Amino acid sequence: MTRYQKFLVLAFLAVWIWGAVNPKYPGDWLLENYVLFIFVSLIFLLGRFFRLSNLSYSLITVFMSLHVVGAHYTYGQVPFGYALQSWLGSDRNMYDRLVHFSFGFLLAYPIREVCLRVSKVKGLWGYYFPFDVIISFSAIYEIAEWLAAATLDPAAGIAFLGTQGDIWDSQKDMLSAGTGALIALLVIALVNFRYSPVFWNEIKESLHLSHNDKPRGEVRLAEMIKRRFNG
Repeated sequence: MTRYQKFLVLAFLAVWIWGAVNPKYPGDWLLENYVLFIFVSLIFLLGRFFRLSNLSYSLITVFMSLHVVGAHYTYGQVPFGYALQSWLGSDRNMYDRLVHFSFGFLLAYPIREVCLRVSKVKGLWGYYFPFDVIISFSAIYEIAEWLAAATLDPAAGIAFLGTQGDIWDSQKDMLSAGTGALIALLVIALVNFRYSPVFWNEIKESLHLSHNDKPRGEVRLAEMIKRRFNG
């Protein structure tokens, strides 16, 4: 790791230690940290083979720190969430909405970096696929959250869900994540529009098919079968 990346690790570790001391609801804190343990382990494991930019690691660290704060207080009782509730005139603690928005807003760039470098996508698809991944991960998390709440201790499950009586909470959480991702990707597009001389060319090229393109499905299947038996 670089010196800056070591700083990010130490900064996050300090936040996590703070969050682990006397959490408001220990059962919910443990559930929230299962997700964190998996996420952090994947980042360190993949970092040995695929290193992201410092910007991506910074954005990931900020998001994980926001999650640690939510786990410490439970998402429905974070003090700053009550301030947001007052500012926005809401009838609920808004910290969970902030974190779901941050999931899209902060992680859109790291996901885009992975898409560009691994899948080699360009142009329009370099903006669409990260948005799609954010929405997909958000939906997967809501499903996992529901399954965990339904199978574990009821009190911890309610705190873990953090619906605060809103029957449309899951849908609104996914909308928040999608909105955050959309804003982030629009900002990225504007930066590329301003500084990349090939911005519009890449957009146009990404919408054109190559000369040797042909249908898949049964056409591709027939080619594979023919190659298999004639090879």
